[in-house]
Amino acid sequence: MKLYELLEYNDIVIQCHDNPDADALSSGYALYWYLQNMGKNPRFIYRGVKEIDKSNLLIMIKKLEIPVSYEPEFDEVPELLITVDCQYGQSNVTKTEAKNIAVIDHHQVTVELPELSEVRSNIGSCATVIWDMMRAEGMSVDDNPLLSTALYYGLYTDTNKMSEIAHPLDRDMRDSLSYIRSTILEMTTSNISLAELKLTGKAILDYNYFGYHKYLMIKADQCDPIILAVISDFSMETTDVNVCLSYFVCPEEVRFSIRSCVKEVHANELARFVADGIGGGGGHITKAGGIIRPELLTKLSGYEDCTLEEAVFKEIQQRIDRYFNTFKIIYAKETKMDTSSMKMYEKQPQLVGYVKLTDIFPVNTMVEIRTMEGDVNIRIDDDKYLIIGIEGEIYPIMKEKLDNSYKAVDIPYTSSFEYAPSIKNSITGESKNVLEYAKSIIGTGRTRIYAKPLDTYIKLFTTWDEDKYYSGLPGDYIAVREDDPYDTYIINGRLFDQLYKEVEA
Repeated sequence: MKLYELLEYNDIVIQCHDNPDADALSSGYALYWYLQNMGKNPRFIYRGVKEIDKSNLLIMIKKLEIPVSYEPEFDEVPELLITVDCQYGQSNVTKTEAKNIAVIDHHQVTVELPELSEVRSNIGSCATVIWDMMRAEGMSVDDNPLLSTALYYGLYTDTNKMSEIAHPLDRDMRDSLSYIRSTILEMTTSNISLAELKLTGKAILDYNYFGYHKYLMIKADQCDPIILAVISDFSMETTDVNVCLSYFVCPEEVRFSIRSCVKEVHANELARFVADGIGGGGGHITKAGGIIRPELLTKLSGYEDCTLEEAVFKEIQQRIDRYFNTFKIIYAKETKMDTSSMKMYEKQPQLVGYVKLTDIFPVNTMVEIRTMEGDVNIRIDDDKYLIIGIEGEIYPIMKEKLDNSYKAVDIPYTSSFEYAPSIKNSITGESKNVLEYAKSIIGTGRTRIYAKPLDTYIKLFTTWDEDKYYSGLPGDYIAVREDDPYDTYIINGRLFDQLYKEVEA
């Protein structure tokens, strides 16, 4: 759905979920601002049995002039109702009759969506979704510091203080907004009430510790998701605790926050593992979180006679244990691969992109390269290049290996991806589109590897990055270069046949 499709209607009501949080308020505010700028006169409401009373949200509404009204008895039938940060028909939003329905959200889809809908479940906040939709319409919030601050705070709270950002669009919005720092500070220091402080202490006292994998599970009463981050952060100060998962359970959703202090466990990967098939999760390597949908969890077998709280505890614990027991860890720098059971392959003549980094920024510039897989921080030198894979993935490569494996071709490089990788000067903040500097390159066929499909899960610490592992799943391939027995890496099983062909014996 595009935002301009909403402009054919005149009587428009924007509704966020009951008991709204900062993301619901900011995304509704952004949509209200867009529609007003396009000549409409929308109304922004929330319903339910409880009026907003949290200090940080009251400050947010007042200081940022958010035009939202509490309408528990709303009984009009507008021409168009747009639900933001929720989906029409879900239990967390009071049903409002309307002639036409639209939905903008970032949660997992749990109901049948109307034709007018934009739901991006891999995005950290609904604020980001609407910001990106407005950007597609050529509208910028740069001249509106109140709205910019609201959008920033919506993302901040829905990603546990930015610690659970997984999608590059969230990072792009975070980096682009010019927000009012004093207002952000005032709101962030008004998050926890005395009652929530007591809730935090009670939750920590009632922890569950699993010494065989050195992780904590801590259940809290229903609270602002930021409280979960506070609990997890504090608990990670404890000796012999490598991972902590704090969570709360309510009928509408289960929220959880994860922290990891060991390089062998990426918090964002564990979050996705915990929520796989029953919700969504993501974040950073050390800090992550997610949501589990109770209606999906209770459909799993074995929970017919359990309460929701019992089912959540049991399922999360089983998934964490399975995560720890599933992966084999390989440190490539210390492991010379046994290639006796591997077949030899050579690279197919696949057209890809390459970039000479000094064409973008000078030598010795520290840069941050942003991709769907995450941010990569490197220093530019004369011999360092980037390869752009067939799905937009980025591979740093030195000139010697580039020359041995590829040759440049006189064909313009044209590719489009879900997210175009960007490169930013870490000092000045100047950002450029990597694809604008890309040229075409094709494999020479001289790159030979030994490879075999994985039949188990592995975590591979490569020789070029000893602090961050690459995950391999059954069906992916583990590969090692013929000319370097320690240069081991993972190749996506879905792409392997496009990239390599077997060398006949």
